[in-house]
Amino acid sequence: MSNIGLGCSNFSIAVYIGNKPSMLEYEQLSCLSPLTLGEIEMVNQACGNGWRKVFNVYAKLLYALDKEKFAYSTLAPTWQKYRERFLLQQGSQTALLFSPPQLSTTKQTLHIICGKTYAKHLLATNQLNASFTWLDEQFAIDKAKNLIVCPYFDYRQLSNANIKKLAYLLSDINSQ
Repeated sequence: MSNIGLGCSNFSIAVYIGNKPSMLEYEQLSCLSPLTLGEIEMVNQACGNGWRKVFNVYAKLLYALDKEKFAYSTLAPTWQKYRERFLLQQGSQTALLFSPPQLSTTKQTLHIICGKTYAKHLLATNQLNASFTWLDEQFAIDKAKNLIVCPYFDYRQLSNANIKKLAYLLSDINSQ
């Protein structure tokens, strides 16, 4: 099975989400496709505030990561500029995947599943093999697989405080 979604094929951070933008361009998507400059804004215009929040939270998360371990925030002066100029584009090392996680213990990719409900669905349908340790009601981790479950990428669920917590967990798992 190949990865299906938006982003760079050589990703080091993969975010898995249970839905995709409802646009003709993405209905038949069967591979990982990098975004082009301006495409995030096109999705936001066509699909509304929900997708704007997903992209914003993703960019804010990358910008919140430890600068000594992750270079994302060094590429642009603000998370907004990073989102527009780099997020999910070729060479960004980021991906937003609509397919189930393909986990490898050999590659140093960090995997994030958006939402406890989606993670439980993947487990229940045997699309994911993971041994999660639940840290609280919202966050779970499988350190052996560099895999974290977090709230859905929405401001109400993944608040700034939760973005900081997720950034800490990613930095911690990255240093293992």
